Amino acid sequence: MKFISEASTSVKIQKMKERVRWRHSSITARKIDQTRMVLDDGKQDNPNFSFMVIGDSGTKPYPGFHPQRKVAEMMLPHREECSFVLHTGDVIYVVGSQEYYPRNFIEPYREFIQGGENYKRIPYNQITFNQTPILPVLGNHDYYDVPFVSRIISGSTKLLRQFFRYKDIEIGWYGSEQGNAFAQAFIDCLGNIDSPQILAEHLDTHYTAKTDTGLCLRYEPGIFTRVPNRYYTFRYGGIDFFALDSDTFTMPSPIPATQEGGEKRRQLSKQRHDIEVEEVKIIEAITKLNAEKSEDAQQLDELNAKLNQIDEIKIDIEKQLASNSRTDLIDWEQLDWFKQRLIESWHSDEVRGRIVYFHHPPYVTEATKWHQAQTLAVRHRLREVFDAVAKTLGAHQERPIVDLILNGHAHCFEYLRTTNTGHADSNINCIISGGSGHRPRPQRQEGNELIEKFITTSGIENRKVADSYMFAGRNGNGEMSHLPYSFVRIDVKAGNPPKFTARPFVAEWYQEKWSNYGLEAFEF
Repeated sequence: MKFISEASTSVKIQKMKERVRWRHSSITARKIDQTRMVLDDGKQDNPNFSFMVIGDSGTKPYPGFHPQRKVAEMMLPHREECSFVLHTGDVIYVVGSQEYYPRNFIEPYREFIQGGENYKRIPYNQITFNQTPILPVLGNHDYYDVPFVSRIISGSTKLLRQFFRYKDIEIGWYGSEQGNAFAQAFIDCLGNIDSPQILAEHLDTHYTAKTDTGLCLRYEPGIFTRVPNRYYTFRYGGIDFFALDSDTFTMPSPIPATQEGGEKRRQLSKQRHDIEVEEVKIIEAITKLNAEKSEDAQQLDELNAKLNQIDEIKIDIEKQLASNSRTDLIDWEQLDWFKQRLIESWHSDEVRGRIVYFHHPPYVTEATKWHQAQTLAVRHRLREVFDAVAKTLGAHQERPIVDLILNGHAHCFEYLRTTNTGHADSNINCIISGGSGHRPRPQRQEGNELIEKFITTSGIENRKVADSYMFAGRNGNGEMSHLPYSFVRIDVKAGNPPKFTARPFVAEWYQEKWSNYGLEAFEF
């Protein structure tokens, strides 16, 4: 059964444009830039600041076992010293449904939310963050939806769920509605405002920050904490932050219409059939367990994680089989915007560094993600942007195009650095913070070096493109599994170029007990 579906790239883009009233006459008349904001907390000009990074967090608790809340509790002592929290996506599992926001986001992060002491009274679409706001980007699960038949079986109608015994599969009734739940929770959805007069008042109240690209949204912790769009940029402490929506440029390259391409299609179809058989077996096992029993909770968590992994594999296969030469399958508009804003950033004397964060990692050694076609697709799209920027900046470009790339999607903590790839994505620091709640996954067995195949004039060349220097993921199996859940704190120092210190923190679940520890800090 197909429990999860995903809208096309064009639908995702169009729906999000409608929600923010993209380039509406009232917005263009005021010369408002809908892809920029100012984080106005009174400290944004301080070159010494800190922030935290989390990702892939939005899962439900089991009796005596709530990893997401455990990570949130570890973060609390850092709130006073950190200006904000970047969330690298997958805010809500499994399909970003609005019904899970109270339990899977508001409750675990209640200290970060205004009125969080009464968190049960906070509607998911009326969240206001306090002095340490959480700034998320969309993950693939925040975009997933539920086919109608699956809604009937696993939806919020309790009687039906009990009858079919799918109550422990965290799918929900609504789905994300093409990312609508995420938008209502975090984005300034101008499309909700019907009255032209109220729209004008809203724009004149909240879009008052002045930048070199015009007016933009003023993000004020404790007052108004909505981001302007699904992708945007803001400047803090002389660092330009770029938040991207990678869900709209994950389409793999087309499979060639050759004998080799035909064989690849047959292999993908067989792989899809095999994992669907495995999926049925896992669902049968889940129906025999009870989430209310602590002895079943760990097994349910593990089985649900396997189901999520299968869904991701199936969608990756479907994208490969559906890939063709159509250009509308890739979000060129966002990628071109990113290219232009990077160029502008490099031409600004006020900017001393650049950080980009989005969901899908271009470089990763986590066992389930490193070989995905979507991983390579994101790497190539990002590489194309960086190459274009480097070409514009000229041969005197000595520093990497960006200082740091932050991602989630892979359920682990990992620190990598790209090598000389032969492109403008060389020598870039990459941190994956995707282990903040969902069940961690192990590192691949192939080692810490990432090798990529390049087609050259002399044939196919294997080239090392990245090294992994630190990894925290699942180790062991069954009752002997070490499950490290994590976040990372990043301290930014004054200077040009800036210096960064990353400090990962881990809460490990092992044999029914928690233990907290920090991994070794590293500088770059």
